Amino acid sequence: MASQYIVRHGAMRFLGEFQAEVPYARGAAVVVRTDRGHELGEVLCEATPRAVELLAEPTRGQIVRLVTETDRQRQESLRAGETRALEVCRRFVAQRQLPMELVDVEHLFGGERIIFYFLAEKRVDFRELVKDLAREFQTRIEMRQIGVRDEAKLLADYGDCGKPVCCNTHMSVMPPVTMRMAKLQKSTLDPSKISGRCGRLKCCLRFEHEVYEEFQRSLPPSGSRILTAKGKGKVLAQEILARRLLVEFEDGRRVVIAADEVLTRLGS
Repeated sequence: MASQYIVRHGAMRFLGEFQAEVPYARGAAVVVRTDRGHELGEVLCEATPRAVELLAEPTRGQIVRLVTETDRQRQESLRAGETRALEVCRRFVAQRQLPMELVDVEHLFGGERIIFYFLAEKRVDFRELVKDLAREFQTRIEMRQIGVRDEAKLLADYGDCGKPVCCNTHMSVMPPVTMRMAKLQKSTLDPSKISGRCGRLKCCLRFEHEVYEEFQRSLPPSGSRILTAKGKGKVLAQEILARRLLVEFEDGRRVVIAADEVLTRLGS
């Protein structure tokens, strides 16, 4: 009986729903057939309705087989050739004076195509470049323009936390991150400390944002007046994650109290 699995594949860590004729274990290295060609991938889990629902733009295809030692050797050979492919492409880019910066190259396992990833401020007419590369490598060439977050996804290794960067591991979609999220979490506003490897605000600022918002809604806002067992007071500040308040009482005392010590809100 055919089974369905979620498989991660490609340099951009695509996630997709793949059919299989035999069962596969989680973490199995497999050869898959996608609309791009044959690629190597990793089985993550069974494709349950809930798992599929969480995929933003899933790819689809077929699991062909487990990766063999011969497959691994072929993949290593292809990766060794990617350095030359980048050098050749950079030479053609320079010759044609194209306003683009090459970032990485991906040679599909099946040899169906070579994909070059690049940065550019505007759209680039790379049709002649593609012809140059197709003549050089005798295979289909794809040029893909990416952003700085995608560049980090391709090239970055470890973040400031000491762990592999999120965009290179579990994140398939990179949602926007704003300075408001950093302010709400009372993070330092020093750009050098809250920016990731891509130079943009760290994606992890979004991970707990909804929890911070939920906790903040349950707390009396700064400036409001409250009644506690210690008396009446005014909220000066919130410690959102700790669910505590800095309160100035009528006698001038400033005390940090737990949110559950608030008996009622008296208004502003």
